[in-house]
Amino acid sequence: MAIVSISLKNRLLEEIDDLRRDVGFSGRSEVVRAGLRMLLEEHNQKSMLSGRVDALLLLIHDEKSFEDISRIRHRYQRVIKMQLHSHLENDKCLEVMLLNGDAGDVKKITDDYQANRRIHNIKLVII
Repeated sequence: MAIVSISLKNRLLEEIDDLRRDVGFSGRSEVVRAGLRMLLEEHNQKSMLSGRVDALLLLIHDEKSFEDISRIRHRYQRVIKMQLHSHLENDKCLEVMLLNGDAGDVKKITDDYQANRRIHNIKLVII
């Protein structure tokens, strides 16, 4: 097995340790491997999409990133059928978008949001 070195912020490392204890993983590497497997599975499912797609896109982001979120949203407004914005604690926001459109556009909007470092969490749910 190859050994890979990564840099993590202390808070993320603490969360990994909490998850390891809560779920019963044997070590940090096992937590990271499980997370990577989940990310790869989501990516593979997204890459297989074709035709017209109905989906929900969920985002959690910094309140300060509103302009970034808005810029991407306007670029893909042809596939966004509904959007809900809600303020959360700790200066974070939740966006829920109902998408309907070409699978390529659904993939692109998801990828564009995922590439933004101010987005803490993104989840695409195919309906």
